[in-house]
Amino acid sequence: MAEGPRGAPPPGSPRPAAPLPNGPRGGGGGGSPGSGSGSSSREDSAERSPAPAAPRASIMKDGSRQRLPQKKKTVSFSSMPNDRKINSTAACISLMLEGCELKKVRSNSRMYSRFFVLDADMRSVRWEPSKKDSEKAKIEIKSVKEVRVGKKTPVLRSNGLSDQFPDECAFSIIYGDNYESLDLVASSADVVSAWVMGLRYLVSYGKHSPEAPGTGHPSLRTSWISSVFDLADLEKSGRIPVSRAVQLIKALNPGMKTSTIELKFKELQKANERPGMEVACDLFVEAYCELCTRPEIFFLLVQFSSNKEYLGVKDLLMFLEVEQGMEGVTEEKCLEIVSKYEPSKEGREKGYLAIDGFTRYLLSADCSIFDPQHRKVCQDMAQPLSHYYISSAHSACLLEDNFWGRSDISGYISALGLGCRSIELVLWDGPEGEPVVYTSPSAASCVPFRAVVGLIDQHAFTASAYPLILCLVVRCSAPQQRLAAQCLRKTLGEKLYLEPPNPMASYLPSPEELKGRILIKGKKLPPTCEDSEGEVSDEEEGWELARRLGQEDREAPEGGGLRRVRLSRELSELVSLCQAVPFQDFESSRRGQRYWEMCSFSEVEAGRFANECPAELVSYNKRFLSRIYPSPMRIDASNMNPQDFWKCGCQMVAMNYQTPGLMMDLNAGWFRQNGACGYVLRPAIMREEVSYFSANAKDSLPGVPAQLLHLKVISGQNLPKPKGSGAKGEVVEPYVCAEIHGIPADCAEHRTKTALQSGDNPIFDESLEFQINLPELAVLRFVVLDDDYIGDEFIAQYTIPFECLQPGYRHVPLQSLAGEPLPHATLFVHVAISDRRGGGKGHRRGLAGRRGRRVREYTSTKATGIKAIDEVFRTATQPLREATDLRENVQNALVSFKELCGLTPAANMKQCILTVSTWLLHSDSAPSVTLNLAEQYPPMEAQGPIPDLLRKVLTAYETGWISTRSCTASRPRRGCGAASCRRHWRASPGTSLSSRARLTSSSMPKQRHWTTCGRSTMRDSPAALAGMDQPRRSLPGCVPRWSPSLRQTEVETQHPADPGLGLGGPD
Repeated sequence: MAEGPRGAPPPGSPRPAAPLPNGPRGGGGGGSPGSGSGSSSREDSAERSPAPAAPRASIMKDGSRQRLPQKKKTVSFSSMPNDRKINSTAACISLMLEGCELKKVRSNSRMYSRFFVLDADMRSVRWEPSKKDSEKAKIEIKSVKEVRVGKKTPVLRSNGLSDQFPDECAFSIIYGDNYESLDLVASSADVVSAWVMGLRYLVSYGKHSPEAPGTGHPSLRTSWISSVFDLADLEKSGRIPVSRAVQLIKALNPGMKTSTIELKFKELQKANERPGMEVACDLFVEAYCELCTRPEIFFLLVQFSSNKEYLGVKDLLMFLEVEQGMEGVTEEKCLEIVSKYEPSKEGREKGYLAIDGFTRYLLSADCSIFDPQHRKVCQDMAQPLSHYYISSAHSACLLEDNFWGRSDISGYISALGLGCRSIELVLWDGPEGEPVVYTSPSAASCVPFRAVVGLIDQHAFTASAYPLILCLVVRCSAPQQRLAAQCLRKTLGEKLYLEPPNPMASYLPSPEELKGRILIKGKKLPPTCEDSEGEVSDEEEGWELARRLGQEDREAPEGGGLRRVRLSRELSELVSLCQAVPFQDFESSRRGQRYWEMCSFSEVEAGRFANECPAELVSYNKRFLSRIYPSPMRIDASNMNPQDFWKCGCQMVAMNYQTPGLMMDLNAGWFRQNGACGYVLRPAIMREEVSYFSANAKDSLPGVPAQLLHLKVISGQNLPKPKGSGAKGEVVEPYVCAEIHGIPADCAEHRTKTALQSGDNPIFDESLEFQINLPELAVLRFVVLDDDYIGDEFIAQYTIPFECLQPGYRHVPLQSLAGEPLPHATLFVHVAISDRRGGGKGHRRGLAGRRGRRVREYTSTKATGIKAIDEVFRTATQPLREATDLRENVQNALVSFKELCGLTPAANMKQCILTVSTWLLHSDSAPSVTLNLAEQYPPMEAQGPIPDLLRKVLTAYETGWISTRSCTASRPRRGCGAASCRRHWRASPGTSLSSRARLTSSSMPKQRHWTTCGRSTMRDSPAALAGMDQPRRSLPGCVPRWSPSLRQTEVETQHPADPGLGLGGPD
């Protein structure tokens, strides 16, 4: 799924009269590199499958120290930054009063340049030139029902215009009793943001306060900044030294550069003709506001603020539930957030979260993109050991490459500290009669085995309590093997797992059962051997590397085959559940391999199996452990792609932890989930005894609902200069690549346009979309690159499992190439996840996609060759088709309902109800809408005449719950997933939509409904919520919570995620 170049605005697009700063202009962007396809097994880990355009080398960097061929440099076009700063609603309205040119879009898909301006009395927006009478070429603010950002009206989504301008440069004003739309296109996303936020503020401001914005007594923020200045004014002279002012702002915003603050003070002193070594309070306040106000967060605050420039408790509660997908939020929780993050004393006392507190909150760990539930062990740990991916290290003692690399004991400490649960120990004869550990005789140094075991005893369970597997590769003589066995017994003691396998069991014990135990993986003497030592085959990687280095001994068979080595009984007796055996073929393993036996595969061999017989490899790994070790050709200690083998269910993919890069990013990011305990439960489709799964699938998987990831990259903060770059200016020109790694059907890569001359805090404001066919195995990687690099382009990266994503507005904590946190460096993004029905690419329908009828793709059966079974399933074909139709009808109704509400397919039902509520709030005709809670699927009915658009919305809502009712009625016969469909339309026990909230009770005890008639809130009866169940997993849905004082709309999710129609984000 490659993203093409982002289209620039139509030719001749005018610049605004007062252009805005900070961010990409005009929507122009360089071409996006082609997306990578599924990675196959390969010797060179930097190599990727062919794509339309080669990705940048730093994206794929994996420590192989080889750069991809240089591709033609990408160029992006945007305006030069200027000194206009939008950091308040007054600044937005000021720009509107000055006016600017926008393109007016008509229903015939033609665009006309017009000059739009806000009247001085701030009561209407006018445009000129126009053939209409001057009184008709305007929209009164009081008639505005809604302001939509993006292509969210039929006109802007029409076939002739959809691709002519970026989504972020379009907005629509919905006005009048008939909900007409004025569709506009701006030259930049900043201009759109200013108009949208200004209009939204005026719509609210005109109804709540007679004061104009920016007038009257000092704002909450200004008062706080002034108090900070007063505390720093030790002499009480009204002025402080510039150096002290710089340090004061830096203390309030630690990530900001000193040089940036100093330059701002110089600019303000020059502009105000007040040079000197001191600054007054007014200059300090102005400098702070210009430096520390992030426009994208300010616009977000104004969107949810009911009054002035702060969030009240109810505003914050609305934001958390509607946008962040949080559940069970109370006003007490919101007050805790205000108390924790609001810097001003007055704000904390009054329960107000101003822009600085809101920014701090969004930057905190509470708003991280990583789901906090996954910071602790959250998966079922009672499954057999073979059902987990196990974090594994190869040559952990090495600090460099495999050939001349230096060995050091700190490598083991680092690996164990990162949660590694499988460590390789290659034992060689030591010079003093004691075994030593290193990878090959050519290594630069070695580590005494006794010291390694002592360190393992000390650090084995500091990062994880779950079992540690020591993979012994024996290259030492029998006498030193005995010493090694004695050392292990004496040092590890009770931690060693020595119990013999249970012959009556079929699977390995679980990690929970093996907590705190250390397992030894190695060869075991056959039961027929009664001597103190004997011969065993050796197919491990140590011999293969030794053979390539010319170190193989005389016992290697001349005609090829497996090498034979001597093994002492003492060491053999330490092996219990992880007995290493040679692999013959899958059929032999299926018939004769016992559950406690495991095989090791070289990267090349495992890659061949993954490509030629992936289903067999997946089936093998359901019961047996397999370990994949790097090719001996990787003498530079580069890493293979672990996803190539995870997709086939291979549990232990040994990585060179000492080598940073893409592959290690994937490994570290993947095992960050489940509390970083080193064990991750494999997808259910890889664990079920009877399941069909192809690791190389190019499309959606049977029985696994595909999901769409809607990702908006908004901005970056405090981005460092690339470490390896040559001499150049301090300013970087960054862009962001978002990569999905998983099964081949999911692998994709999209990039944003370049933010030119944007300093350390670029604005990207670009939306990306990915289809995820196997969410449980997908990994999202952000990588920030410099488009104007010399020497090295890599800036930062962050890798996160798809299942750990949190929906809403989130900050991504960026890391270096080595996985170390970069202080204060983040990306600000918005995440939404929706489900997708059918195969192929995600589709749109309804108002947005009526370009032709889409052919539905039905589930089909595959013949087994067994007549009785085939006959049974042949009769299921028609019910399966009917089930698909029923679910598609629900999905289509849901999409239509969202589009009529002016929302994207990624929106949730909370946002839909909030939108309808807002229309009623701003309506002068006082339409009446009733939601009857007596029904299992409460209908939303109009009382009296209502506008046409609102009638269409109610019709779409009705279609949805009727489709759901039909699906539910068919559930016993067809099993079409009716429960999941019902969750989105059934209010259970009742959704309530009210305006001037008036509860009407009829003579029947169960007949309760809300009547809406002009001013909108959402409420529900506490009695209606009595007895509601609390499922373990949930997503934003359509169940309200009781909150009688909520300003507009408040809805709380109470239902589990729908595998077919998810609405709003990951669990």
